[in-house]
Amino acid sequence: MSIPAVMPLEAELRRHLQRIGPLSVSKYMELCLTHPEHGYYTTRTPIGAGGDFTTAPEISQMFGELIGLWAAAVWRGIGSENLRLIELGPGRGAMMVDLLRAAKVVPDFRAALVLHLVEISPALERVQREALSGTEVPVSWHHSLDDVPDGPLILLANEFIDALPVHQAVMCADGWHERVVKLGKDGALHFSIHRDPNPLFEELLQSRIRNVKVGDVFEWRDDNIALEISRRVVKSQGAALVIDYGHLATAIGDTLQAVSRHGFADPLVAPGLIDLTAHVDFQALAEAAEGMGARVHGPVEQGEFLRRLGIEQRALALKRGLSPARAASIDAALARLTDANPTGMGRIIKCIAFSSPGLEWLPGFN
Repeated sequence: MSIPAVMPLEAELRRHLQRIGPLSVSKYMELCLTHPEHGYYTTRTPIGAGGDFTTAPEISQMFGELIGLWAAAVWRGIGSENLRLIELGPGRGAMMVDLLRAAKVVPDFRAALVLHLVEISPALERVQREALSGTEVPVSWHHSLDDVPDGPLILLANEFIDALPVHQAVMCADGWHERVVKLGKDGALHFSIHRDPNPLFEELLQSRIRNVKVGDVFEWRDDNIALEISRRVVKSQGAALVIDYGHLATAIGDTLQAVSRHGFADPLVAPGLIDLTAHVDFQALAEAAEGMGARVHGPVEQGEFLRRLGIEQRALALKRGLSPARAASIDAALARLTDANPTGMGRIIKCIAFSSPGLEWLPGFN
């Protein structure tokens, strides 16, 4: 990728920093990813071998198929003849295409579906429309979950929340300071901290973390998306499945990272042209959901979740009658999705679900 000396978004950021001062990490991340003209997700289709990163649905059809059968089983518990199937950040549409194909084995479920895809990227929306052009299921696109009508629902969010802006605070000798991005004397973007400690951080964080030391970084997201998802599943009957990179318990650490061409990059270089993510705090998600009255299922590691749904059996079925080379590619995809090494997708990606109180059991979480 050829990068000009000063990209349009970087020039805009520099002007802001010179006139107004530092940006919070959260605001910097928001501008880099969703700026209406120069944001990463508003200007490109970054997913897949030719992009910057690959998600589970792009690795194998097995992922979307199993999520489809999961949704069909949950639908039986909801018992609605008109179900809103919502996906947040549908990527290239691969998961939904595979889901709908698997749903054909449960015709009543497929007939009950109305799809609602929440996507902010015009480029990705075009790809999704092409991928789903042959489906007979009604599809609507929205720029926000707020635009999706209420009603019985199943919501899916695969590698969505990790791309939402994250706040960071740094523990200093005089308390917690917000981490910011500023313009250095060398003219480059740098991480720094706000000059004054914020007593609100002390109140926010003291109940969540213990034994902190100077230099520790704590991250958190606004609870808006978790609260809205939970409100919907409680009010309208339904369930939500969140699959993402993250940690099971609130933890100290800087997880903000940038990805370009399937490798790590400097998050302050080429703003708007590289992906920015940060790990999801699953404990915070669960607490927000429980606060809204939702039932929480999990979290569990992705590898265990997929095995409980039958991914190994599905792989065997797909390999039947294939050449050794094609069978080996299915084995490789299975291994990648369920890899239990410390940094493997099967372990570092977690799955959690929220449901209306009456749904006591969800597949993959028992």
